[in-house]
Amino acid sequence: MAAITGSRLSQRLIRSVCTSFTRTLPGEVSFLPCTVLPNRPMSCQSGTKKTTQLKKMLESPELEFIMEAHNGLSAKIVEETGFKGIWGSGLSVSAQLGVRDSNEASWTQVVEVLEFMSDATTVPILLDADTGYGNFNNARRLVRKLEDRGIAGACLEDKLFPKTNSLHDGRAQPLADIEEFALKIKACKDSQRDPDFCIVARVEAFIAGWGLDEALKRAEAYRNAGADAILMHSKKSDPSDIEAFMKAWNNQGPVIIVPTKYYKTPTQHFRDLGISMVIWANHNLRASVKAMQETSADIYKNCSLTGVEPNIVSVKEVFRLQNDDELVQAEDKYLPKN
Repeated sequence: MAAITGSRLSQRLIRSVCTSFTRTLPGEVSFLPCTVLPNRPMSCQSGTKKTTQLKKMLESPELEFIMEAHNGLSAKIVEETGFKGIWGSGLSVSAQLGVRDSNEASWTQVVEVLEFMSDATTVPILLDADTGYGNFNNARRLVRKLEDRGIAGACLEDKLFPKTNSLHDGRAQPLADIEEFALKIKACKDSQRDPDFCIVARVEAFIAGWGLDEALKRAEAYRNAGADAILMHSKKSDPSDIEAFMKAWNNQGPVIIVPTKYYKTPTQHFRDLGISMVIWANHNLRASVKAMQETSADIYKNCSLTGVEPNIVSVKEVFRLQNDDELVQAEDKYLPKN
């Protein structure tokens, strides 16, 4: 089937196939996923491409927020919570695979996880694409594969492959050559087929111990190379790096931040600085780790489920998140009656 466009015909098709939401248990809202549509990039909710949704968020005059997810289940939960977009965290995806955030998971393995996330949701996903998994050729091939799977954008950081997680203490954080990374950004922009697919350039100058001048020089070079937004990263416990950059940047383009370390900063301050988007970067993973550790320990200690059952979701809720009702309806329609 031909790809769905933004035409009135395609929007009628979307409305006929997709239900905005269905209520199950009190207070729960379940969105019908887009897997029934032949074109993943289209949102069932609005008829707007996922790429366009993300681009509008980056260009919005309001501060926008996206939340971390690391598999299809967590992605669906993030959307049901109300978030307009999802951060496909490299740390979280690698952790749920049981490997380190040092490109030990190949880009094809990461893309496979992202495909499940995309199929389970209708909101845009911005992938934490590390360094692009190699040079410009690897990065531009990645962009094509992400577009095929309905991913709305990729965030590339200006460090060397294999990457080192930015929040490690005492680790070397070597940066890529500015010109080489700018050309990698250009290669990605030249390779994308959807003009609204977003490439975010993540500047690691502060992480690597450089000052404002280096951060500004890199951000300007990447913006000139075609980056749709700049992610300015810092691991200080206060927002002083971000404050200095925003003052010098002078609103040259959208800026994204990841306040994992300076989490005590009031969100209003980010609005006052003119930040475009905040990424809550790894908190669903960290929350799930704590919950699984506590649940496993309780069951191991007591050899019983009595203590944990009131604190975990029902199996029925898991079935709901898996959209099991749709399968029941499909079986009734497509399996022969005995």
